Amino acid sequence: MSQIVTLSEKKLNVSEEDYLSLLKKNHNLTLIKNTLESILNKKTKGKMFNIVSRTWNPVTGCLYNCNYCWARNLAITKLQNSHRYLKGFKPSLNEAEFRSKFGKGDLVFVSDMGDLFGDFIPDKWIARVLDKISDSPEADFLLMTKNPQRYYDFLHCIPKNAILGVTIETNNDEIVQIDKVSTAPLPSERYNSMKNLAWDRKLVSIEPILDFDLKIFKQWIEDIYPFLLYVGYDNYGHKLREPIMKNTLNLISVISENTLVIKKTIRPAWFEDTESCQSNLPEAE
Repeated sequence: MSQIVTLSEKKLNVSEEDYLSLLKKNHNLTLIKNTLESILNKKTKGKMFNIVSRTWNPVTGCLYNCNYCWARNLAITKLQNSHRYLKGFKPSLNEAEFRSKFGKGDLVFVSDMGDLFGDFIPDKWIARVLDKISDSPEADFLLMTKNPQRYYDFLHCIPKNAILGVTIETNNDEIVQIDKVSTAPLPSERYNSMKNLAWDRKLVSIEPILDFDLKIFKQWIEDIYPFLLYVGYDNYGHKLREPIMKNTLNLISVISENTLVIKKTIRPAWFEDTESCQSNLPEAE
């Protein structure tokens, strides 16, 4: 006996045995996703990305001037007298970092104190970082940027042990422009770059989350098709144009149907009545 499966107006004949096998595989993948999601969501405190085992900063600094940037604030305050940040948050190449060793089981966040693929970073700096990643094939490396279009310039030499990530705070370009959130490429540009990026392991960070349109933002995530997605509110009291918590929880709910979603700081927007939102807060795990 065979089942008829319709895919984009194409009909495929699948045996009942194969059809049941596919159902079982899908069920198991769902169980794996839900289990990992539960475990990872219990370990989000204290790290920007809780899958990361260590950070590595061969290149630091950024010129996008994001108004919520914790790294820039740290560089110009507590770290202002350190060698790397004597000139503020200007990009720098840190030679000592290239002596670092990485091994099996490491998942390394590269340049968490900067944007390695910013348009202000020289090509030769990026090439050196990628060469170092290639020399450590047993480790995995997380690359994050607000300028994912530049990934394309290096696709021929980005090692397969790299995870390519992007920060997209909202689907609304106007919020970023009017509120002067950042001089980085607009969210819509980042979306288009990631949507068309041919890479197996893509990660999206919606942090800090800004107000959004649920239908559009959901479609963006589906189009990018990340294997992992982080969602969280601002932790530093910048009073950004945030979505109300109910809308954020709805976004997490619809995205979670197909993507592993890790919740960071989920709270009422700074302007919300906290007491009226308590019933919507996620249950403690």
